Amino acid sequence: MAKEKIKTIQDLPGIGPQASEKLIAAGYKTLETMAVASPSELVEIAGLGEVTAAKAIKAARDALEMGYESAADLAEKRKLVGKLTTGSKELDTLIGGGIETQSITEIYGKFASGKTQWCFQTAVMVQMPKEKGGLDGACLYIDSENSFRPERVVAIAEAQGLDSAEVLKNIFVARAYNSDHQMLLVDKAEELVKEKNIKLLIVDSLTSQFRSEFIGRGTLAERQQKLNKHMRALQKIAEMNNIVVLVTNQVMERPDIMFGDPTAPIGGNVVAHASKTRLYLRKSKEDKRVAKLVDSPSLPDGEAIYRVTEQGIVDV
Repeated sequence: MAKEKIKTIQDLPGIGPQASEKLIAAGYKTLETMAVASPSELVEIAGLGEVTAAKAIKAARDALEMGYESAADLAEKRKLVGKLTTGSKELDTLIGGGIETQSITEIYGKFASGKTQWCFQTAVMVQMPKEKGGLDGACLYIDSENSFRPERVVAIAEAQGLDSAEVLKNIFVARAYNSDHQMLLVDKAEELVKEKNIKLLIVDSLTSQFRSEFIGRGTLAERQQKLNKHMRALQKIAEMNNIVVLVTNQVMERPDIMFGDPTAPIGGNVVAHASKTRLYLRKSKEDKRVAKLVDSPSLPDGEAIYRVTEQGIVDV
């Protein structure tokens, strides 16, 4: 009987009108969002006690019958995963047919390796119909480096035969001025995803603000905690809304690497574990770029060569 009664967050034990108001304002509007929350989140947002928060989460999970499920059921769910084309057949082949929904894809590389070009490209391609490799949806674009350029989007859209004015209308850009603002923008994204038919969320770049604010070893633990929370919020949006989350990342030179490429992405294991697919971009001759698949749960490592032109990302 209890499961039938619990249909909204207001039905959960210990969630009164005041608490539910605070939760809804923070984006916890459904049983699903409550079920995947942690007690500490609810304590912070709604002022609940730890025990009350834990009971509310358990009740939400019970109502949704969350728990173990067979691998066959999971295989059926995997069929819902969409794939977004990059515009290059070589790149699409490298990543298993396109950038997957329901997970975070991270691209990292040195300055001028073409990370932001991927953002412009995918912001256009996501609006294409599914039969052409798109996802028939709009894009949310969080810009932390002031690098968004509408004119690049226009050039790529026109090269794809799309109405550039319409394409620009379907890209919603927000400038992140510090790490807290960036995290807040991700929280607000939850509301816009369904309202605007968002199928792609871009963060360019993921670590820029964190890197500039948290300087020195003494602040590393705090930075990693915040990054962890940020990545968890992005992962939740990807999974619960079946959308692509694409993040770019900066790099550093590791002094302990004596042989080979010393380039390493910022964020350490926190970012590495949260990103399901990781690509390392590097510059080659002229307008050529090389993408190396560094990590994927289901694909072998490999490389693809492509070009960055006025018309966007294309095959060599």
